[in-house]
Amino acid sequence: MTNIDTGQRTAVLFLHAQTALHPGSGTALGVVDLPVQRERHTQWPLVPGSALKGILRDRCRENSRAPGGSRKDADADEQLVTAFGPPTAQADKHAGALAVTDARVLAFPVRSLKGVFAWVTCQAVLGRLGRDLVLAHQVPVEAITKAPDSGQALVPKNSPLLVDGKQALLEEFDFTTAGDCGPLAAWVAERAVGDDFTRDRLRSHLVVLHDDDFTHFVRHATEVVARIGLDYDKKTVRDGALFYQEFLPAETLFYALVLANDGRRNGDAPKRAAAIIDYLRGHVPDGSVLQIGGDETIGKGLCSVRMIDGKESV
Repeated sequence: MTNIDTGQRTAVLFLHAQTALHPGSGTALGVVDLPVQRERHTQWPLVPGSALKGILRDRCRENSRAPGGSRKDADADEQLVTAFGPPTAQADKHAGALAVTDARVLAFPVRSLKGVFAWVTCQAVLGRLGRDLVLAHQVPVEAITKAPDSGQALVPKNSPLLVDGKQALLEEFDFTTAGDCGPLAAWVAERAVGDDFTRDRLRSHLVVLHDDDFTHFVRHATEVVARIGLDYDKKTVRDGALFYQEFLPAETLFYALVLANDGRRNGDAPKRAAAIIDYLRGHVPDGSVLQIGGDETIGKGLCSVRMIDGKESV
């Protein structure tokens, strides 16, 4: 792993949704009462960095908690306070050493006539990922020689998604193959996921679309679910208890940057940025499952995580 500048190190954190995910915006703009959070300029879904940092802190706190110890004692753990900062009431003492960006969408699952479903991405997503990898001094994303036109797709050779070897039918849209994205699919598979089943599937099921086609899917191919509250005695919907909630489908892939500075605690020998990243990796190891977004009690938002920080051989 390489310095961005003196005293700062960066890792890339990948999120793989195991169940449907609701990173909510809290603002209803249409018929959906509870939409997911989206970028203002692209309307692509995201997970806010503030929420993600809080989730990482909570996992580190729980994993550093002594058997039978209280949550208050865990909050005072020196390494936790150095990495994430002191509790809110003492926030004026110093800032935490870790910064976490918003998690941006990397690949979005879309149903397919063959091969069950595909992960779709686009040149704009890959270009932004490449820029972030430069910031993190990571191995560059595998380049695509030419972006597909609208209605075209780059598909790995011999992919199970192909119909007659020439077309991919995603949702109700027919895409003509315009090239091979096998090297890119292999790059993503080796870095973004940790389990062998998903890694093997990604190698043959990742599809690169035109930016506009990708944007259509992430806007309109989400899950919208009707939620109700029942009157216990009448077994009918309570007044005002019917609402519609939007979810991102299981298998969605995100990535975020985790930036570590040297520790800022007053009076202490500064804990180096590399040690801060190692602390996070030790408490949130690859394959850990974090709960992100709303509806924890109904199994939503379970995401597997993987972090690359220059130590991997891939």
